[in-house]
Amino acid sequence: MDDPQSTAGVVPAWARSVPRGAEAGAETPDGGRHLSGMRLAPAFHRGPDSGAAPLPGPPAHAGDETELHDAYSTAVMTAVERVSPSVAFIEVEAPTPAEGRRRGQPGRGSGSGFVFTPDGLVLTNSHVVSGASRIHATLPDGQRFRADLVGEDPETDLAVVRVEGQGLPAVTLGDSAALRPGQLVVAIGNPYGFQYTVTAGVVSALGRSMRSRTGHLMDGIIQTDAALNPGNSGGPLVTARGEVIGVNTAVILPAQGICFAIPIQTARRVAGLLIKDGRIRRARLGVGGQNVPLPRRVAAALKLAAPRGVLVVTVETQSPAARAGLRERDIIVALDDQPVGTVDDLHRELTEARIGTRLRISVVRELEKLSLEAEPEDSAAPRGRRSES
Repeated sequence: MDDPQSTAGVVPAWARSVPRGAEAGAETPDGGRHLSGMRLAPAFHRGPDSGAAPLPGPPAHAGDETELHDAYSTAVMTAVERVSPSVAFIEVEAPTPAEGRRRGQPGRGSGSGFVFTPDGLVLTNSHVVSGASRIHATLPDGQRFRADLVGEDPETDLAVVRVEGQGLPAVTLGDSAALRPGQLVVAIGNPYGFQYTVTAGVVSALGRSMRSRTGHLMDGIIQTDAALNPGNSGGPLVTARGEVIGVNTAVILPAQGICFAIPIQTARRVAGLLIKDGRIRRARLGVGGQNVPLPRRVAAALKLAAPRGVLVVTVETQSPAARAGLRERDIIVALDDQPVGTVDDLHRELTEARIGTRLRISVVRELEKLSLEAEPEDSAAPRGRRSES
């Protein structure tokens, strides 16, 4: 302790109390300042030979953090500037139950959408516009349009509406197949009616599956932590380049940071078919079914790809399935040698390309494997209702 170079256990001079009469904030002879009865030392109180290290300065990487923050902000702002002029605030009116009609109060709702062609085609979610009697779309520049439904597909929760306009600002569609987990994305929409709100996050995961409101399984879904709320539905999910790579569709409540978007590759295909036909054509057999397991011994004996299939619960009269001889309690295990283990597998196989073509159905009936032939027909399902398989 007698070593003049040692400071261990000794209160340094700059931290000792000063006389109570000293004015707070007054400068001391050695350059320090009094504050509430204490004297604060200058940054370099001791000389270079005192053996004490100078007080630490700002971290060497502080400037890098600032630049990183600026780069992040710039990326988000650039994306918003490129896309936000095309984001529409969608307002809908829908028929209401008898009580609402007596009061003269139509059902109202709102959501988001975005212009994807200069002549006024707007992409949004099916659940935003389904059943609407009136649709209006408002752009950020104040233009408000009456919108007409071109077509919708509840199975993928996508819809296209048209507004009467020319030379409208249209988004640039990107490539959702090139996305990577961790990539920066920006969501733009109208949550809770707060128009043109921006949130940012990252791609949390790719290739998710989720159910549409009709129960149909949607594959290839993008998961993001960019905050979405009711009203964001139908808005664009955008890359830092300002390219739309998804259509925001759902959020899991009450979970935080788990939100979903339909990949733009799916939206391109569906939108093109909706513009062409007004709906998506799918093949239909006319059966109702449920997933069931099969005993492994039975699956092995019949050389099945997997020990499961689709149990036929109902067969519609005069349907392709009825004409093919399908019966209740049959178990569908394959279509044209493609294994079918679930109802979702069955839906995936019954595409538009199957309509009017001969289809070989492999079924298990009373522990025997049979092969039946059917010719699926166009589902022609009413809009907003689930198609039969």
